[in-house]
Amino acid sequence: MALEKLRSSWERMVDPVVDSISTWKPSTLTWIALPIGVLGGLSVLMAPNNTYGASMLFGGALLIGFAMVLDALDGPLARRTGQVTRWGDYLDHTFDRLLDIIWTVCLAGSVFVGDFTFGLLAALFTLLGSYMGTQAQAVAGTRNYRGFSRADRTILALVALVMMGVFIHLEIGDFGTFPGALDHIGINPVSIAVVISAFGGLWTFLIRFVQAKHEISQIDRDDPLPQPNQSNESE
Repeated sequence: MALEKLRSSWERMVDPVVDSISTWKPSTLTWIALPIGVLGGLSVLMAPNNTYGASMLFGGALLIGFAMVLDALDGPLARRTGQVTRWGDYLDHTFDRLLDIIWTVCLAGSVFVGDFTFGLLAALFTLLGSYMGTQAQAVAGTRNYRGFSRADRTILALVALVMMGVFIHLEIGDFGTFPGALDHIGINPVSIAVVISAFGGLWTFLIRFVQAKHEISQIDRDDPLPQPNQSNESE
């Protein structure tokens, strides 16, 4: 949520970059970001817990960050060049969700967490939170960015990967294990990022659901939908 508030500042900052690629199609950036993001996730998933693995974590963070930058450029490019389309928006949201799943599962399935099942659960909560935002936009026409946003989650993952790589070089191990059902997962930067993403996604789902209920209910009161029974009776 905090980073989403910087969206307008970001678009002003990348104006020179957008100008330099003004001949490109926005969808080109969207398509390029997908395989780069997938490679970043796989680099994290396959990284061993040694100095070579630390380099893979740094590389994965670089690829994920690059994919994130490309994803953040396609919208400004579309608006600047008059190429805003419904298909472009749909494609962008679809690839965002795919990368969200891949990154979350790859982090959780890595040797630093070692729990694919928890990764799938965290990805589910992440999707639920994102669904509340896009569905509210589809029904009410306004986008809901409250909660733990995609930008927040991705920046957290990037910081966690870099920190984990540094910890490996400094030979800093896990800080114990999580309590309760997660007591088989060691506490380290990567596992903390996955846990925060999981509970952040659930929290985002709940607060966006509540806000959407208020906004959509108000629209229903101000502009009720036609009722089929009433139409039949009028005939």
